[in-house]
Amino acid sequence: MSHEVWVEKYRPRTLDEVVNQKEIVSRLKNFVEKESLPHLIFAGPAGIGKTTSAYALARDLFKRNFSADVIKELNASDERGIDVIRTTIKNFAHQKTISGVPFKILILDESDNMTSAAQQALRRTMEKFTKNCRFILICNYSSKIIEPIQSRCAVFRFSPLTDQDVIKRIKYIATRENVKILKDGIDALLYVSEGDLRKAVNTLQAATSIAEEISAEAIYKITGKAQPEQVRKMIEMAINGEFLKARQELKNLLTTYGLSGIDIVKQIHREIYNLNIDEMKKIILSDKIGEINFRLIEGANEDIQLSSLLAQCALLK
Repeated sequence: MSHEVWVEKYRPRTLDEVVNQKEIVSRLKNFVEKESLPHLIFAGPAGIGKTTSAYALARDLFKRNFSADVIKELNASDERGIDVIRTTIKNFAHQKTISGVPFKILILDESDNMTSAAQQALRRTMEKFTKNCRFILICNYSSKIIEPIQSRCAVFRFSPLTDQDVIKRIKYIATRENVKILKDGIDALLYVSEGDLRKAVNTLQAATSIAEEISAEAIYKITGKAQPEQVRKMIEMAINGEFLKARQELKNLLTTYGLSGIDIVKQIHREIYNLNIDEMKKIILSDKIGEINFRLIEGANEDIQLSSLLAQCALLK
């Protein structure tokens, strides 16, 4: 079995290999064919192919000169200050290319973490060196990018991956690595990854270290999440008025899986919509979960807050 990081080993190398984003890939291919490219913003949730698409675009465009004409190591969450804009980025942007393409590409990952001053400096750099360099800004939230930069870029909003997209890729990797994954293991991967393909692949590789056959139990064990059925059972106990039993089940979950209070609240939030109760009760619980989540983030006692949540469930009866 390979010791390489599977996320990198099976990362798509060309636009044709990018998973699901057909409309975006089609538009990016037009840029490659015409060798003409505006500044770009790639926005969307984590693990759906934004960074991969940027690298694939650059590889298709520059081919063998990819390494020389693309900065691909700059991460704005690490190097997010104004000094980086004035030195690293500016020095790269003003240099001419060594390939036939008339511009270089600078891929700025997690750009929504840049400081306001750095974004203002970047705006000026983009404007000044647009003849030699194109910028691809990758972010989860395009709203955190200042308006002057957004107006200079074409914004591509990536859609979340479907379950079928994730399953297809997981099965492909499992086949190549000779890993046997059971159906409940695939369902568990979908549950814990929530559409994040990178997380699904990393979890699969981690699970191979503790089990020869990848089952749901192995997935939940490696990710430190409780099985959905157990969480649902605990909520149903509370709603049926068995508060003390539900509280004991909660303690068992926290002990067995080592979950934090926020982790269990997030799982309860996902499971209440699968309960066989009327819609008004789901609304009441959703409101209470939001309040408990806020209190936990602010530093409230986990045991008291989770007990309060179970009590609210019991009061619904």
